[in-house]
Amino acid sequence: MHPPHIRTELPGPKARALLERDRPVSSPSYPRDYPFVMARGRGVEVWDVDGNRFLDFAAGIAVCSTGHAHPQVVQAIKDAADDFLHISSDYWHERMTRLGERINELNPMGEPVQVLACQSGTESVEGALKLARYVTGRPRFLGFLGGFHGRSMGSLAFTASKYTQQAGFFPTMPGVTHVPYPNPYRPLLAGAEQGRATLDYIENVLFQNNVPAAEVAAVLVEPIQGEGGYLVPPDGFLAGLRALCDAHGILLIFDEVQCGIGRTGKMFASEHWGVRPDIMTLAKGLGSGMPIGLVVAKKRLMEKWKRGAHGNTYGGNPICCAAALATLELVQREYAANAAAVGTYFMTRLAELQQRFECIGDVRGKGLMIGVELITDRASRKPAAALCQRVLTRAFHNGLLLLSCGISTVRFIPPLMVSRAQVDEAVTLLEASLAEALVEK
Repeated sequence: MHPPHIRTELPGPKARALLERDRPVSSPSYPRDYPFVMARGRGVEVWDVDGNRFLDFAAGIAVCSTGHAHPQVVQAIKDAADDFLHISSDYWHERMTRLGERINELNPMGEPVQVLACQSGTESVEGALKLARYVTGRPRFLGFLGGFHGRSMGSLAFTASKYTQQAGFFPTMPGVTHVPYPNPYRPLLAGAEQGRATLDYIENVLFQNNVPAAEVAAVLVEPIQGEGGYLVPPDGFLAGLRALCDAHGILLIFDEVQCGIGRTGKMFASEHWGVRPDIMTLAKGLGSGMPIGLVVAKKRLMEKWKRGAHGNTYGGNPICCAAALATLELVQREYAANAAAVGTYFMTRLAELQQRFECIGDVRGKGLMIGVELITDRASRKPAAALCQRVLTRAFHNGLLLLSCGISTVRFIPPLMVSRAQVDEAVTLLEASLAEALVEK
């Protein structure tokens, strides 16, 4: 039997003491939703400093792909630490080379690739943008409304999921034009086929009236949009985007920072549609919690970079590479398949919940990247932002860690090794949290 979820008032005395210590020394810019102070974690379970147990269905924003403190990942980190902690990317080491070989074995682009290692998702996006400009000689880019690609100034120019991420930082990198991301539940363009409508808008409106296609270096897109609401694009959209890019000599960049590394039941989310990019960005779940990102590009593109064109001090850190290699092995061997199977079961349970709660407007996702959009009523489909925040808070008090995305979508991104029993437990806690949030004002 599991111990009781909550044994003290939240936040407990130790958590309150740490919050008081933290307030004068930490930036207030962190987007924190509730006062969880972590002490330890194993698999899908985490405990706070007061001993309260929680199910973690946020996974450090989809980072803890193999669960907290997976023994194989921890051992790989220990082994690497015993050898050496750092050597800059000015030099070589076996684990970094092996990681590049491993990505080639996964064959994300149907041809040889080269990788540039870095520390985060935003840094991988910056590298992809620099590479696209470097090899095409073109200055412009297309991004998508609702997209999130990071907070450094190049990636921030594309980030369009919440205006607060942009407020106060203009101007960012110039040359980025945003278009609607296809959303069948909330269509922005005319027509039943939102994917086709978006492609037609780019080709027949944007390229005709505002943006010369011959000046566009790349289109940057999330194969499944994350922060914008966990939006799954209509079938044919990514293939249409690939064809549009090919027709105009534009590079296609897939940001798989959140949706990649088994999260959707396949190693890369774009595999669901059989579409291959020219450049791909990876991070988050790649290192099971260690800070690592990769720019992955077709070899014939990346080899055009000249010595010194791009690099970084910490990229390819041996401990992070060791964690990534262990993660990829676990995901390919069993956890991507588990994400597909348990994700299907999870979606079924959430659809059952949708029948009992009028406030659940849409359940969408692939694998263990699932969004539940909350609404005020089904006739208007008006987003229920305040309700969404109350659900997060009540879930925390009930022992379930969740995050939101979009305007009013609760996202579910547990570790890829989550079991059906843990999903059942989470659904029970979610149901209680919804009921409580609905009676609160």
